[in-house]
Amino acid sequence: MKLQNKVAFITGGTSGIGLETAKLFHAEGANIVLVGSNAERLEEAGKALNGKALLVQADIRKVADIERAVEKTRAKFGHIDVVFANAGATTVAPLDAVTEEYINDNLALNFTGTFFTIQKTAPLMNKGGSVIVTTSFLNTIGYPGLSILAATKAATRSLVRTLGAELAPRGIRVNAVSPGAIATPFYSKIGLPDNVLSQVAAGITDKVALKRFGEAVELAKTALFLASDDSSYTTGTEMVVDGGLTQF
Repeated sequence: MKLQNKVAFITGGTSGIGLETAKLFHAEGANIVLVGSNAERLEEAGKALNGKALLVQADIRKVADIERAVEKTRAKFGHIDVVFANAGATTVAPLDAVTEEYINDNLALNFTGTFFTIQKTAPLMNKGGSVIVTTSFLNTIGYPGLSILAATKAATRSLVRTLGAELAPRGIRVNAVSPGAIATPFYSKIGLPDNVLSQVAAGITDKVALKRFGEAVELAKTALFLASDDSSYTTGTEMVVDGGLTQF
């Protein structure tokens, strides 16, 4: 098993990419710490992991919540081997609809939450540890209505380089996984009516070289590579999993 007895701290782990990654990491021998903001979804995710995960309800927009989640992890396991900073969300907002509150909420969830997740978990990590950040294909293309999400994800891509450089002397690797169009609940939460969402999905699919949405498990397999010793000489990079959407 590639993660035998490793401790994996996963945010945004109650659905989609986070949950599939938690399942795969668990199957590969890891002890899972699952962090989510919704108690009901967290409980259901725990059942999907056969009740063997440490479940922590926390809102990563609040530094105190992150600190509490890390302390619970320290109390149970003493250390962390893998951090998957995956939590993130947004709603569509064109230029004239963006407000100060909207920007602050997006920054807190998609950027500062990621930063403080890494900051607070790093002291519990030892040489050989791995930090994985979920970025987005929006790093490299412009998509109307998602300007703030794109900006925050570009900022997290930058963090992978800067924090990767800071943590390298300690033997801790920092990398990103960049999803393209993935079939997860993310798209149902961005605030578009079903008919418009279907049109958007069809338009994106047409631009994907492989002509389909990806599956969350395909991202999970990439996260497993970055979490394991298979990627022991890989740091500061972003692995793009988008079916060719941003490549051709």
